Amino acid sequence: MAWLVLIISGVLETVWAVALESSRGFSRLVPTLVFGIALALSMGGLAYAMRSIPIGTGYAVWVGIGAVGTALYGMAVLGDPGTLARIGCLLLIVSGVVGLKVLH
Repeated sequence: MAWLVLIISGVLETVWAVALESSRGFSRLVPTLVFGIALALSMGGLAYAMRSIPIGTGYAVWVGIGAVGTALYGMAVLGDPGTLARIGCLLLIVSGVVGLKVLH
């Protein structure tokens, strides 16, 4: 259960990062509210998962999921460059996250 919560919390990290950008410095109400709610749920889920997952593993997986999700969103929706080198680097992050899970 802790791993599922951790994965969902990592996805929520992507949600709050995207909402933060969309809020334009907290000047838009709805994205600001989405940011706050997603941030609270993401942190709460991370805290719950760390009850049974070591801090280094849990935090690295959470950040990895959020970073890859946010980068992919930027490439797919916001027009960030989607070069092979960038995608390769994201695959390295994913392989690191998978490795941490397997070696846990």
